[in-house]
Amino acid sequence: MPDFALEDALHARGLDCIAGVDEAGRGPLAGPVAAAAVILPAGFRDPGLDDSKKLSAKKRAALYQILTEDQLVRWAVALASAAEIDALNILRATHLAMQRAVAGLGVTPDHCLIDGLPVRGFPWPHDGIVKGDGRSLSIAAASIVAKVTRDRLLGEIDAEFPFYGFARHQGYGTKAHLEALRIHGPCRHHRRSFQPVAQLALPLGGP
Repeated sequence: MPDFALEDALHARGLDCIAGVDEAGRGPLAGPVAAAAVILPAGFRDPGLDDSKKLSAKKRAALYQILTEDQLVRWAVALASAAEIDALNILRATHLAMQRAVAGLGVTPDHCLIDGLPVRGFPWPHDGIVKGDGRSLSIAAASIVAKVTRDRLLGEIDAEFPFYGFARHQGYGTKAHLEALRIHGPCRHHRRSFQPVAQLALPLGGP
């Protein structure tokens, strides 16, 4: 389970404002990538707070509500669109969304803990923590905010394009999604640079 060990080590160095940063949606064929930044208050504890991938949708939603309604928790979420992903590539677009999220916090963090590898050129001091959402409570909180935000957005996109089933698969390349792509072609939310969207003989206009 994640804990505050990484944050406490930074506090011991005199760094007070620590932001956890994580993303959701790097792998899907459609939709934006979402990133969140979360600053937890000292002493924050919730026994259910964990890596979002290990939690049910119901538990993620409950934790999202706790995190976003707590007046002592600072949080921000940001997106990079499918068009930006195609223009920049998914890694650079993910880093852009992360920067937008941290910039949206309203305070300048002393240090960031980012899930994964260090980010070259990131504007704030940071450490890359591999599998950080399972180690740091701040990163775990960010993973939940990013995941719930993106899933809800894909639900909205599903209402606009119901024949793709976005609310069920969140844009991932399931058998049903690939079949819908074969029949309908891509829509404006699909990532044209991703296989198999790019390799299929599909009309580029799309619905």
